[in-house]
Amino acid sequence: MNEENKLKYLKVALVVVGLTFIVGLSILMKIWPSAWMWDPGQTEYEQMILGVYATLGVFLLLASRDPQSHRSLIWFTIWSSIVHGGIMLVQAIVDESERANLMGDVPGLLIIAAVLWYLMPKPAKALK
Repeated sequence: MNEENKLKYLKVALVVVGLTFIVGLSILMKIWPSAWMWDPGQTEYEQMILGVYATLGVFLLLASRDPQSHRSLIWFTIWSSIVHGGIMLVQAIVDESERANLMGDVPGLLIIAAVLWYLMPKPAKALK
């Protein structure tokens, strides 16, 4: 895929991920809490996660207009998703009661990171 097409699809992916972070996570936490929450019923934790991800989602929607100008935000989203998903992966393997997360938020975060990473255009060559 050429860089122009990647940029076009990156804009779409940023909108999809942004909307997922803003409204999708709360829906997923309600319909399948065992795969999308840790310790269901802890409203403080749920509110904190939803607040952080909704904020990131708003900024990803803004970044979708001009991804090249928001590269650091997109790379933050990629790397924070890898770190968050990796930590959750280990915790889900260690804690038997959290195994459903291996089918929910762990792959969700890693897929988001992989898609955004693949679609990120290469930086412009520095002038010598």
